[in-house]
Amino acid sequence: MDVLATGLGLVESPRWHEGRLWFSDWTAGQILTLDGQGRLDVVVRHASLPLCFDFLPDGRLVLVSGPERALLTREADGTLTAYADLAGLSPHGCNDIVVDGRGFAYVNGAGFDFAQGPPAGDRAPGFVALVRPGEDAVVVADDIAFPNGMAVSADGRTLVVADSYRSELVGFDVADDGTLSGRRTWASLGDDNPDGICLDAEGAAWYADVPHQHCVRVAEGGDVLATVTLDRGGFACTLADVPELYVVGARWPGAAALSTHTDWDGQVVRVPVDVAGAGWPAR
Repeated sequence: MDVLATGLGLVESPRWHEGRLWFSDWTAGQILTLDGQGRLDVVVRHASLPLCFDFLPDGRLVLVSGPERALLTREADGTLTAYADLAGLSPHGCNDIVVDGRGFAYVNGAGFDFAQGPPAGDRAPGFVALVRPGEDAVVVADDIAFPNGMAVSADGRTLVVADSYRSELVGFDVADDGTLSGRRTWASLGDDNPDGICLDAEGAAWYADVPHQHCVRVAEGGDVLATVTLDRGGFACTLADVPELYVVGARWPGAAALSTHTDWDGQVVRVPVDVAGAGWPAR
């Protein structure tokens, strides 16, 4: 395992794109790139919690903005421009995003204010919404206790969603118009709490787990294929187009301390693996 960067904040949303690792530092309000020489560059400054992003087929970065309650694109001159309104989806904002090869953007959100911590009693179900190019967002799946990372298979026909609170990866069939059907438990994960995920060229999934401080590779059906042990919470992971897994992690204080904690010691690590990435998030 190689440590590529350290001393960061709450790091999330890693993407392998154009030969570099891209990721966000939520507490700094930044999206950064990391090149092969270990150089960090800030490419977006936008105060938002969460601060998740992906790439459109034309190469533009698209991010989920909490304050704007919208998807914003980073244009060639570096400005952020409104792309889609998300205000009607939830009063609590949205979380993660994945964009497939057709430009269909899937955005999810929980049914509570995560910065205030989980609600008492039964947790309100979250959702997955679809944003087609030039169209309004529409909810295409619900009753996900806490939707987190998402990935689309290489053939564009399956969406996998991490449900952190129900300890499972949920699979959906993707129709030609981007709508979802055929909901199923893609993998049961025991007591694990999947956060960010990615898929590989053999159809397996990697998921990062914050409380259990590891990343795990599972086959559809739940068989564990590999485990990478971490020394801090694993928030998300992504695969390169060569067999390398990039993991972003930090020291997690619990949701109740999200807005006051400072000792994150966010880190980016690289781990050699057996199979390269496939599908989306963007590569």
